[in-house]
Amino acid sequence: MTADTFASRTRTPRRAAACGALALAALGGLVAAPALLAPSPAVAQTVTLPDFSELAERVSPSVVNIRTMERRSAQGGAEGDPNLEEFFRRFGIPMPQRPSPRGPRGGDEEGPSMQRGVGSGFILSADGFIMTNAHVVDGADEVLVTFTDKRELKARVVGTDRRTDVAVIKVDATGLPAVKVGDVGQLKVGQWVMAIGSPFGLENTVTAGIVSAKQRETGDFLPFIQTDVAINPGNSGGPLLNLRGEVVGINSQIYSRSGGFMGISFAIPIDEAMRVAEQLRTVGRVIRGRIGVQIAAVTKDVAESIGLGAPRGALVQSVEKDGPADKAGVEAGDIILRVDGKAVERSADLPRIVGGTKPGSKSTLQVYRRGSTRDLLVSVAEFEPERGTRRAAAEPGGGAPQAVRSALGLTVSDLTDTQKRELRVRGGVRVDAVEGAAARGGLREGDVILSMDNTEITDTKQFATVAARVEKARAVSLLVRRGEMVTYLVIRPGR
Repeated sequence: MTADTFASRTRTPRRAAACGALALAALGGLVAAPALLAPSPAVAQTVTLPDFSELAERVSPSVVNIRTMERRSAQGGAEGDPNLEEFFRRFGIPMPQRPSPRGPRGGDEEGPSMQRGVGSGFILSADGFIMTNAHVVDGADEVLVTFTDKRELKARVVGTDRRTDVAVIKVDATGLPAVKVGDVGQLKVGQWVMAIGSPFGLENTVTAGIVSAKQRETGDFLPFIQTDVAINPGNSGGPLLNLRGEVVGINSQIYSRSGGFMGISFAIPIDEAMRVAEQLRTVGRVIRGRIGVQIAAVTKDVAESIGLGAPRGALVQSVEKDGPADKAGVEAGDIILRVDGKAVERSADLPRIVGGTKPGSKSTLQVYRRGSTRDLLVSVAEFEPERGTRRAAAEPGGGAPQAVRSALGLTVSDLTDTQKRELRVRGGVRVDAVEGAAARGGLREGDVILSMDNTEITDTKQFATVAARVEKARAVSLLVRRGEMVTYLVIRPGR
């Protein structure tokens, strides 16, 4: 529709009204036409998009470009686009290697420093502390920082934390323009935000968008801010800013099937990042608490079937032998609802709450076990690298176990003493065959059933007794051990 067409259409009702008024006047003015036909004033609604120019000009001097260098041996190494290398490292894809000429003697010799990757960062303090992503500087032999005035300074790595992907580096300079830190709690979904960084090495690039979601779980140690701000390799470590020019996040990740921006990017909340940075600056590393459990989410079906009601808490799938939780009496299958009174609404809340607890302190865990809650006192240990787990061997016992078949579609047998020791369980029955409702519920051959309907299962005889009481129209909850983990499964016999 053209502007002339639109204008002509909007004027048509007024012309018709005017003709109607004249006709009424000709009839002797029996109707107060002017009062009825007075047009209502049009309400003009003007939507003004934000102008980022002043904001970009004010904050850009606080944003830096970071280049990392790596000394390559003369024998080999990948040479190419550093932005492509940064992408391969960030997403865990091996970088293709191509051979280089050997040294004069044919041995391994150290070659010149070569650019390894590019990233971004922002100035935390006037005396030269800069924040970026851990993956930007991880493994670098040399870190170079370029400012907007084209100065280039060498930086030393103060500390990195891979779990949160936060790093602090330091340059020898004073009077630097530091950023202002914003309040993430005031950030709302739908608000405008801006990013400044060096995508593909293009320094001081400004992009903008809105906050798409908060507290987005991506499987990392922290919840992320999700935006639709254009972020690409090289933006990593740069600031995410609100309209007041305050940093609210560190641009860290993108969701992509192509390697490029696809409308979804993630930033580390600045409040969490600042807590990490403070420890990196003071002690050079991040000290976290741990209790030695592996956890999973509690689903709606599981919560309803075990009497928990709403899905909440963290399901303990395994307990580290002789770890803090084990010594406190935590069992696989427990659901941790609170830590020192703080509610664990989602499973991801637990490592964050415990991680923020000082190692060596005592904490009270409220756990849900077989239909009731109880409090357990645990001594929080210091977080350490995860150790590999060893799968329990299902060694046969002295004779063939007796199999019991139930109407749920399960055939089970008793565990041998050796199996119980290996699995570190007091009882339970092994699943030998699955069909019908049990198969639809996700049971597999080799699973070990530890409890049914909040009743601990000790052997096949007790299993048969409990299974016989199951109503066909009601869902049945099973606590199942599978390998090193436990989980709840729900069987619906009537389906």
